[in-house]
Formats: sequence, structure tokens, C-alpha cells
Amino acid sequence: MEKLYQILALAGVISYWLLVAAVTIRVVVKRRAVSVSLAWIMIIYILPFVGVICYFLFGELNLGRTRAERAKQMFEPYGEWFTQLQQCQAHQPKLLNLQLSQIHDICTNRTSIPALCGNTLSLQDTPDKILLSIIRDIEGATESIRIEFYIWQNGGLIDSVNAALVQAAKRGVKIQILIDSAGSPKFFRSHWYSLMRTSGIDVREALAVNAFRMFFRRLDLRLHRKIITIDDQVGYTGSMNMVDPIYFKQDSGVGQWIDVMVRVTGPTVNILAAIHAWDWEVETGERHLPTFPVCTIETNGALHPIQVVPSGPGMPDHLIQQVLALAINQAQHSVRITTPYFVPSDILLQVINMTAQRGVTVELIIPKKNDSLLVNWASKSFFTELLNAGVKIYQFDGGLLHTKSVVIDQQYCLIGSVNLDMRSLWLNFELTLAVDDDEFTKELYWVQQTYIEQSHLIDSNEWQKRSLFHRALERLFYLFNPLL
Repeated sequence: MEKLYQILALAGVISYWLLVAAVTIRVVVKRRAVSVSLAWIMIIYILPFVGVICYFLFGELNLGRTRAERAKQMFEPYGEWFTQLQQCQAHQPKLLNLQLSQIHDICTNRTSIPALCGNTLSLQDTPDKILLSIIRDIEGATESIRIEFYIWQNGGLIDSVNAALVQAAKRGVKIQILIDSAGSPKFFRSHWYSLMRTSGIDVREALAVNAFRMFFRRLDLRLHRKIITIDDQVGYTGSMNMVDPIYFKQDSGVGQWIDVMVRVTGPTVNILAAIHAWDWEVETGERHLPTFPVCTIETNGALHPIQVVPSGPGMPDHLIQQVLALAINQAQHSVRITTPYFVPSDILLQVINMTAQRGVTVELIIPKKNDSLLVNWASKSFFTELLNAGVKIYQFDGGLLHTKSVVIDQQYCLIGSVNLDMRSLWLNFELTLAVDDDEFTKELYWVQQTYIEQSHLIDSNEWQKRSLFHRALERLFYLFNPLL
């Protein structure tokens, strides 16, 4: 009997190491950043069994067979819809400045989505401004409302949003709401969810989380976009989830979440509606593309061009990373970045460092306290390299700075849902706007300045004096880069 146990134990050990060897080979042959591959190999070997399980769950971008096949089939018809926009009056590529023109070129070549002119933009930088504006627009809706968010949490002004949606549905407005399953579990158990459904609102749970699906789809692949379109005339996007910060994560010890949203009118709203339609079809198989817009602009008016840049499974790989790298690399005078989660790819890190080394003023504003312990320590592992390159790092102390924005030369900007971490750049469904609007960009720059005024500038000499324990934690958590 003892020999049998020994044989079984030996067989188990051999089987496990064969499995580890097979997974290691798979990690190596997958085309990805060398640092990511090395980090996965470290996790697999340092954490026996756990590392292998983590790789099966989180190691590869797996949307699931049904969704992946659906997304592949959708790409051509959606591309044709976007291509039609290139023929409308609002598409004026020859009038774009050089910087946005290059971003436009890469987006049209890879997704067929053009930059469109004739928009109006309003930057909303407080929860009350954002939510009260959304409520007013919902109350004025007559035909359709499309919404998608990562987190939807009831309470405070969100209850007023919910009530406005229920009333709109009773008026006969067609409402489609797509909410991420992992981000909003409490909402799907709430009375508001039931009331919306009984009122005729079509509410769907995106990327449902359960034990069975873990074997067929990567669990941490999330719908992270924030989109609202109303009657295909008014749109919202940005960094804020559908939450009232006064009632959201008050016990997390990081303070109130700080966000901005952009209210847009004009031809670009139809692109936002089409992105919602894409996500809806990936999840449900139902096609609800918006009607083709009448893209006219006033010939004597300002152009206000906007390039919509989406990313996620089924869409061209690394598009937002390419746009970010291109925009930062074009800077001549200044780059100012805000992000709550800073764990950049090697490519973005090199671009940021090189830009600072060219003599461009590069400022990075991140929260001092973070709701993710892993990210908080992993971010710090980049500080020495950034400081040595001349990057100014500010730690915001007025709450959890959740705004995701980049302002280039105070002339144009990027704003949306995209964090500067591997999850946003490689994994999630994300959205950002590249905006060439002088007044809007200056307003965003001013908002970023208010963040700096509530921040502490890290001194390079002081940073070098941190303890060995501090440095060890940075390197330890950096190893978990693929999971962040």
C-alpha cells in the first residue's frame, strides 16, 4: 500500500511538472511583451499550483467562443457603417491639425472610424454637474436612450437617474442599458433593477460572472466603457461610473472619487451610439445600429473635431496604446497626465521617458491613496526611472483621483475611460476621445491644475531615501503586473 502511495505521489509530481513545462512553453510562444512573459513565468514557478491556475484564468485574452465568433462576424458590417461617415460633410480630414490628423489616420485605417467636426463639448467636473445634467437630458428624451457602465450603484442622485429612466420608459422611450456583471453585482439584486425591467427598460448584464464560465472566458475581462447617448443627439463619456461619490466606497479609506465627464452634441454622438450597439451585439447577438446621421456642419462655425478611439476584444489590438504613444511622442512643450492606476506597458513607459528626456515638461498626477493595494505598490516601482528621466510626479491628496486624461501642449487632449495600466491597454472594453478644441483643452488643463494644487510633488532625492523594505515591496508587487 505504501508503495502505491509513493507511485501515486511520484506520478502526481511528474504530471504537475509536465503541466508547468507545457504552460511555460505556451507563455514563451505567445507573442507579447517580454516583461509580461517573464512575470508570468515567475508567478507560475514561485506560486506552485496557484500560478498555473492564475494563468488558466487570467493569462490569455479569451472572450469566449460565442462572443469571439460574433465579434469577428460583426467587424465588416460595422466597418461599412463607419466608412459611410467618411463621406459626410462633418468629415474634414484636410482641416485637422497635424497631431489629430495622424491619430485620425491610424483610427480610420484600423477601425474605419473617422474624426468628425461640428460638435459641441462641455466638460463637467463635479458629481452634481454631471448627474443633474444627465437627469435633465433623460427627462427630455423622446425616442431612445443607450447606456453602458462598469459600475452602477444606487443611492443619492443615482436614484434620481433611475427614476428619470423609469419615467422615460413609461413615455415610450426605448431604453437599452448594458452594465458589467462584476462591477455591479449589488445593482442586479436591487429593487431598481426589478423596477426598470417591469417598466420596459431592457437591462442586460454584460460578461456575466459565474463559476461555470471561468473555464471558457477570462473572468477579469470587463466592460469598462462609460457611454450615454440620448436620441442619438446628446452623448456622455468619461471616467465616472454611474455612482454618487458621496455614497460610493466610503469605507475604503481613499476619500471621495474624483471624476470628469464630457457632454457632446453633434455627429460624434452617432459614433458613441454605434460603439454601444457593438457592445450590445457582442453580448446579446441583437443588432441596433443607429440610423445614419445627417452630418452637416455650419461652414462659418468652429470645427471642434473629435476622434473616437475604442478598444477591446474583437477590435484591433493595442489601438488606444498606439494613440497614446503617438500623442505623447508628438508633444513639443508639455504633457500632463492624470490616471488612478499607473502600471504602464514597456512601450508607453519608454515613450513617456523619452519625451521628458527631449526636454518636454511631463507631469504625472496620480492619487496618493489607491483602492488597489497591488497597483499602489506596483506603480511606485516605476518612480525612480521616471524621476531620473525628468518626469514630475504629483501625488493627489484630495481623494481617489479617478480622472483619465492627457493634455498635449495645451492644444489638444485625450479623455475617457482608459487607465495607464495593462488591463485598460490590453484587456478591457475601453473608450477615449481625442479632442482638438482649444477652449475645451484649456478648461481640462485648468481642472488638472486644480489637482496639482491638491498634490505633493515627489522629490527625487527624498525618494532615494526610502527604506529597503519599501523597495522590496515595490519589486514584489511589480511581479504581478500581468494581473493588474
